[in-house]
Amino acid sequence: MMLADLGAEVTKVERPGGSDETRSWGPPYDERGEATYFQAVNRNKQSLVLDLKTEAGAAEARQLALTADVVVENFRPGLMAGLGLDYEALREENPHLVYCSVTGFGSGDGAALPGYDLLIQALGGLMSITGQPGGEPTKVGVALVDVLAGLFATVGILAALRHRDASGEGQLVEVDLLSSLLAALVNQGSAYTLAGEVPGRMGNRHPSIAPYELFATGEGELVLAVGNDRQFEALCETIGAPELVADSRFGTNPERVRNREALGAELERHLAARPAAEWAAELTARRVPAGVVNDLAGAFALAERLGLEPTVQIPRDDGTAATLTRNPIALSRTPPEYRSAPPELG
Repeated sequence: MMLADLGAEVTKVERPGGSDETRSWGPPYDERGEATYFQAVNRNKQSLVLDLKTEAGAAEARQLALTADVVVENFRPGLMAGLGLDYEALREENPHLVYCSVTGFGSGDGAALPGYDLLIQALGGLMSITGQPGGEPTKVGVALVDVLAGLFATVGILAALRHRDASGEGQLVEVDLLSSLLAALVNQGSAYTLAGEVPGRMGNRHPSIAPYELFATGEGELVLAVGNDRQFEALCETIGAPELVADSRFGTNPERVRNREALGAELERHLAARPAAEWAAELTARRVPAGVVNDLAGAFALAERLGLEPTVQIPRDDGTAATLTRNPIALSRTPPEYRSAPPELG
């Protein structure tokens, strides 16, 4: 869908009968009874039903691939080769082809393992660092690994197209879910690879920054994301606790991290005087990163107030419109386009 938003003509090949499984992943459904899950990632595409197990279906898919710039597939490794639709089979007749394979665990020893987001979050360590200390491992509230893998695949495809523009040669792009997650662990991953430290669950706290977490107030919860000493000083002045800046336990970020329990108690004692929304407004005015915890309705409303235009209306053939989240990429000459709503099957 990212490529389609950026101008690519995308043909989504679906199987007869079952089609894309996410068409039936619900509730919730929209006013037409269609699964909102499917619609989240399928705008600007055409749907084509082909039975790749038949000679005619495989032949039509092959013809599509031989005239395409890019082929994207996420079958289990080996399946496309059995259909004569793998990269090696297609590159002979279409040497300019960029072929992207997305798998769960790569095409080697993990080829037979099923790749589902929850499973990768567990096996890839993300659940071990998500949740409350002493509580159960917790998944992120969205299929984050699937999204990350899609973004990495998009980057790889665009890089391969740039190379093809310069050399005329296509290539194979391979992305797997497990590697995508490990790469996205960033500082938590490097804590292990460089220092041998195995991070654990810290709730809403940050392993290397304080105060950088959720705090109780007189009414509601307040998030503070204090990243430097200036912000900490402004925080303390705003909440009426300037003495905390001079406290030897809190003078620098490493000291604040080492004494985060004592710091948190001091902050919450002062924050109890007023509601979270009032603190957030005053702290933001002082350039201290602070905010309340929005639900999705509040999050979209905030984006609207900030002029970010978070949604787009895409007309459907029946005269209705699909309201979907806007592509976040802004381009001055070739902005994302919203040509068609998620397609009906076929």
